[in-house]
Amino acid sequence: VQLQASGGGLVQAGGSLRLSCTASRRTFSTHAVGWFRQAPGKEREFVAGISRSNGDTAYAESVKGRFTISRDNAKNTVYLQMNSLKPEDTAVYYCAARLYGSTSYAQVLDYKYWGQGTLVTVSS
Repeated sequence: VQLQASGGGLVQAGGSLRLSCTASRRTFSTHAVGWFRQAPGKEREFVAGISRSNGDTAYAESVKGRFTISRDNAKNTVYLQMNSLKPEDTAVYYCAARLYGSTSYAQVLDYKYWGQGTLVTVSS
C-alpha cells in the first residue's frame, strides 16, 4: 500500500487545514490509519487514529476537540480536519496504515506503511 499525504501549508493561528491521505490500493479499507507529526528536533508523535470501518477513533490529548479524523473507503482516503490551529501544531504530518496493532492507534511500530509527509506551518 502506497500512501500520499497532502493538504499541508501555511496558516495563521486559529485557522484550519484539511489533510488527506490517499492510498494506492482498495485493500486500504482493511487497514487502520493513523496520523503522526514530527516537529524539528522532536520525536514523531501520535495525533489521531481511525479504525478500518470508521467506527472507532482516537486522539492525542493535545488535539482533542480541535482535530477530526475520518475516512472515505470508497475514495481510499483518510482525512484530518484541523481547526483552531496553534503555532505548536507546526510539524511535518505523516499518515500511516496498519493491519493490526494496539487499540490506542498510537504505536509507531505497529504501522507498516507510511506516506511521505506534508508540512503544516502555523504562524502566530
